Amino acid sequence: MRVAMIGTGYVGLVSGACFADFGHEVICVDKDASKVETLNEGGIPIYEPGLDMLVERNVREGRLTFTQDLAEAVRTADAVFIAVGTPSRRGDGFADLSYVYAASREIAEVMDGYTVVVTKSTVPVGTGDEVERIIRETRPDADFSVVSNPEFLREGAAIDDFKRPDRVVVGTDDDRARHLMRELYRPLFLNETPMVFTSRRTSELIKYAANAFLAMKITFINEIADLCEEVGANVQEVAKGVGLDNRIGGKFLHAGPGYGGSCFPKDTLALTRTAQDAGTPLRLIETVVSVNDARKKAMASKIIEACDGSVDGKTIAILGVTFKPNTDDMRDAPSLDIIPALQAAGATIRAFDPAGTLEAQKLLDNVEFVSGPYFCTENADAAVIITEWNEFRALDLQRVKASMRAPVMVDLRNIYNPDEVRNVGFAYTSVGRP
Repeated sequence: MRVAMIGTGYVGLVSGACFADFGHEVICVDKDASKVETLNEGGIPIYEPGLDMLVERNVREGRLTFTQDLAEAVRTADAVFIAVGTPSRRGDGFADLSYVYAASREIAEVMDGYTVVVTKSTVPVGTGDEVERIIRETRPDADFSVVSNPEFLREGAAIDDFKRPDRVVVGTDDDRARHLMRELYRPLFLNETPMVFTSRRTSELIKYAANAFLAMKITFINEIADLCEEVGANVQEVAKGVGLDNRIGGKFLHAGPGYGGSCFPKDTLALTRTAQDAGTPLRLIETVVSVNDARKKAMASKIIEACDGSVDGKTIAILGVTFKPNTDDMRDAPSLDIIPALQAAGATIRAFDPAGTLEAQKLLDNVEFVSGPYFCTENADAAVIITEWNEFRALDLQRVKASMRAPVMVDLRNIYNPDEVRNVGFAYTSVGRP
């Protein structure tokens, strides 16, 4: 089948490359000339393990191309995916749908023959209705269907998530569109992947509800971690005991500095705004949003306390700045709250991240970025693990201690055994563990 993917951001590029790997002919469209040029030259504008090889293979075999020409891509497409950004709108936190609506108008002007227009971007309930209205208004004669097909990709594991998903959700009441979407995802049938066909509005809400629930699990265990610290319990053992209940499950029960990234912060905020507008406020999710925001800010105080109550004039080594490992994504990363707060308290910051340095340098001022963890901890007064990259899980602790001015470690991801670190001679602080 012929697919046009509008947008070569995280969702669009991964989805387009994976559809091409399924055997479809995919043209990815982006208005950013430099991004298209980079992709055509074999470069990858985002960090995602395995994506470079996937793109290279499908470009070489002629199934995947990149262009700025939306008309060229859409005219011959059976399905046109809208995978543009939906950032939080300034002022009210609602999803900014201007890019989605602009793409809808451009698609309407050039599509030829029956076309399925698919919203892949995360959009609030009712967006598909507006996309349909815009296309109908722009091209009253057009033969098309608008479908919701939300993505459920984890950064760092997106290719596997696309090719081996828990489920594929499709929102449409149109038989032709349903058939076409089945054909697009037919390569997944061998894995017996569940395909959930539902109404468009229900499909749109499924995405938000899923992310809100996961954000709630993270926030729940973070608050339990705070309680553990006060009563002498171990949050990791609590999480294990709770997670073994198959009604709950152990995923997303890892205490830390709060969630960040491209999805949870903006999606929980957009969902609460949608619910408020509908007159059915989601008090639980509103609390999740506020608790998570406060938690990220509170982590700096935890670090300061571990440094005997002051970081003024001290050098703090930050290990990991991205919101999670295996990505260069800095959106709403806890480090963006922690580092400025430490700087305001008088600290000098030295940082290392295996993939996030270039993005972090755009967002963080007066931070010295270095090329490895041991350079980072040299002559530091404290080492702080913010992101649980594999590179940090088996550091030579004796070497780290010997290089530091003061043997202080703050492990905000609980990746080390407290007794082992303390036996080396560190003053060790973690999250939710006595």
